[in-house]
Amino acid sequence: MLADLALRFVIGGAIVSVFAAVAQVVRPRTFSGLFGAAPSVAIATLALAFARQGSEVVAIEARWMLVGTAAMLASCSICVPLCRASRVPIWLSALAAWLVWLVVALGLHAVVAR
Repeated sequence: MLADLALRFVIGGAIVSVFAAVAQVVRPRTFSGLFGAAPSVAIATLALAFARQGSEVVAIEARWMLVGTAAMLASCSICVPLCRASRVPIWLSALAAWLVWLVVALGLHAVVAR
């Protein structure tokens, strides 16, 4: 297990570095932050799963990553406008975003898990 974590760290770090190098050439530079973190960990995780457990496990993990992505998109879609609203406290915006994430994640889980 420790070897898997170390391998994910190395693979993820290498992919983050590639995205950062590409972002130095491409405009806007925010692409390195946008694509550098979660996708690199996902790619490392899927590559290790494929190497150790096969394509069936990768398909399952990728499906749940997509569910998590949709939930995070919904969360951010509510959090950003609420945080920009001057009358809404930040803690309330964060709580609302977390609840939206939870509802979307559980809803999609119920649909996908059938």
